[in-house]
This record gives sequence, structure tokens and C-alpha cells, in this order.
Amino acid sequence: MAKQLTFDLPVRTSRDRGDFFVADSNAVALAAVEGWRDWPGRKLVLTGPNGSGKSHLAQVWAALSGAAIVPAAQLPALDTAALAGHSVAVEDADRVAGLAEAEAALFHLHNLVLAEGGSLLLTSRAAPSRWGLDLPDLASRIEGTPMVALEAPDEALISAVLVKLFDDRQIAVAPNVIAYLAPRLPRSLAAAQDFVIRLDALALAEKRDVTRALAARLLDSDGPEGA
Repeated sequence: MAKQLTFDLPVRTSRDRGDFFVADSNAVALAAVEGWRDWPGRKLVLTGPNGSGKSHLAQVWAALSGAAIVPAAQLPALDTAALAGHSVAVEDADRVAGLAEAEAALFHLHNLVLAEGGSLLLTSRAAPSRWGLDLPDLASRIEGTPMVALEAPDEALISAVLVKLFDDRQIAVAPNVIAYLAPRLPRSLAAAQDFVIRLDALALAEKRDVTRALAARLLDSDGPEGA
């Protein structure tokens, strides 16, 4: 195997539709995103834990609809009028809760996008009823929005994502590495991503290739909670 791991190569993350792996845990959410023209009220809330694929699906939807993607943290500084006539995806929309300027900005964006014939996708970690919004008008609009949830990934999806994560970092691994890790990592895409980052760093530090033995050593060092 080539010793490419002795170099700190740039990470090339691809989030095209072809890189989205379909499994039981995300098939319903993917179908909802791809069927965006039929959303009731032209809006949808997509929920799921960190690293579950929400950002990937938002990018898939943006490619289909021509939508702009806006992180919720940027809403207070957003030129809302510039988005008139466009569809918009707001990532981590639940993070506006309790922030007066951010809630007001999301309220105005919601009204503008829909009034001008656009569609609105909101991603969040929890259902809107659990966001804790202070602005009553915003709460009523968001809680009345159709919702679809990404479920915890199964072993097959973890395997596919591990392959992609290693490929993004330009790391060639043997199939036995994936087969060893997939049933042992937590059922979380965020956990898989974190483990691959740390495994890459360990391989770089020791100037070694990523092998099953190296992966097992790192996994063992995480203890029972990381296994």
C-alpha cells in the first residue's frame, strides 16, 4: 500500500446526491426532500441528531431547487430582501430559539420566501415544538410546518459512510477495516466522522497506514463508551 498517510492531505468532502447513501433510516427523509414540489405550504422541517445527514440533504435539495443555504447563526445579518423570489434552506434553525434578533429574522425570511413563491427547508436537531421559541407568530408558523425525521443509521449505512469519510480524506483502507469498525462504533454519523478524523491523525503521527490493528487500538483506547 502506498504511504500516502505520511502527508497531511486536504479533505475533499463531496455532498452530491450520488454520495448520499440510502438506508431505512433516511429513505423517508430523502423521498420528502426529492418530492419538494409537493410540500404542503411549500415548507418542510428536517430533524435529526448532529451528523445524521441533514446538511447533506440540504445540499441535495439546494441542487434540485436552486435554493440558497443559510446557517441560522447568520440570520440577523442577512439581507432578507435579496432572497426575494428564491427558495432557502436554513440550517440549524432551532438555534434561533431565545435570540430575539434571530427569531425575528427567521420570521421575516419565512414570510418573504413563501409570499414570493419560494420554498423553505429548515433543519434542526429536534421537532419545532421543542425549540422553545419566544416569538409567538414564529412559533405558530414553524410548529405548523410538516416535519420529517432522519433516524439513527444502521450498520450498513455506517459502513457506507465510513468508506466515504476515508475517501474524503484520501485514505485507502482495506475492507476488513470497515467490517471491523461498522458494528463497533456508536450508531451515529457524527461519531463515525469523529473516529475517522482521530484515526487519520494517529496514522499521520505514527507515519503508518490505516489498518485494522491501528483502528482496534484507537477503539480500545476509547473504552466501553466509545465501543
